[in-house]
Amino acid sequence: MEAYGDSLDSALAKASIGGNKTVIIAIVNKAYVNQDIIKGDTMFDLFLSSFWLGEGTRSLIDHLLIVAVDRTAYDRCQLLRLNCYKLETDGVDFEGEKLFMSQHFIKMMWRRTLFLLQVLKRGYSFVFTDTDVMWLRNPFTRLSMNESEDLQISTDMYLGNPWSEKNLINTGFYLVRSNNKIISLFEEWYSKKDSSSGKKEQDVLQSLIRSSIIGRLGLTVRFLNTLYFSGFCQDSKDFRAVTIVHANCCRSITAKVADLKVALRDWKQFRKLEANFTVNLQWTGHDHCWQSWGKPDKKVGKHSISFLCFK
Repeated sequence: MEAYGDSLDSALAKASIGGNKTVIIAIVNKAYVNQDIIKGDTMFDLFLSSFWLGEGTRSLIDHLLIVAVDRTAYDRCQLLRLNCYKLETDGVDFEGEKLFMSQHFIKMMWRRTLFLLQVLKRGYSFVFTDTDVMWLRNPFTRLSMNESEDLQISTDMYLGNPWSEKNLINTGFYLVRSNNKIISLFEEWYSKKDSSSGKKEQDVLQSLIRSSIIGRLGLTVRFLNTLYFSGFCQDSKDFRAVTIVHANCCRSITAKVADLKVALRDWKQFRKLEANFTVNLQWTGHDHCWQSWGKPDKKVGKHSISFLCFK
């Protein structure tokens, strides 16, 4: 049983950007906010620090709604004086780390989809962001403000055409506009939950796209260029253009945290040299994430690793 009610409406209104009913939403659980203190920064710490380190991103925290799926995450959010909402789900434990493609991981991803559908039904558009996404620049400067575009979604592999349904999507970052067409998409997407055993929600949405749901519902969908909206699956080739970095193609929180720290270090190095440098820097290889799949150590120096990706 899920509880929303007036508290969700109040939380959305508080975080809304101006009068256009647009918010930024991230969903967290205990595993992301309360890792072993000996290991240092949590994923949530890194996520929030990116808003501080990024260009034009600090004010966006005012419009960030943190949706906590357990008490520990909610208490942490409140301690930091952020916009917080406690998502109550009876009989389901979302506290611990949900290892990629485990049953609990898949269940949590579908629970997320259902919640975001409720947000759309309340008339709110939103940017959804995973907390393993580093906000290095204000992404709204690279997102289209054309309201006829219903969905703008990040990609694991960008194939060069923003309208091609062959692009490999990633549901860890996207902008969606609340309208009847998008609500229909989310309803049909969620309706596939019980008939898609062993598949995460991202795979199901990809299948729907490949099955021509975009044309059938009359949607306009832009697939985001990894030059601007990058991830570990396919690095941006230009530090001067990138807005976000997503720790996709990575299996565990520990590996994500380790490689995101390195990515933030690369970003700080770029900012330090930005005024004087003439050669574009490259991202340090995401070795911890590569190894999280049980792969042997791959020494690639300062070259990006691109491989078949997942969240």
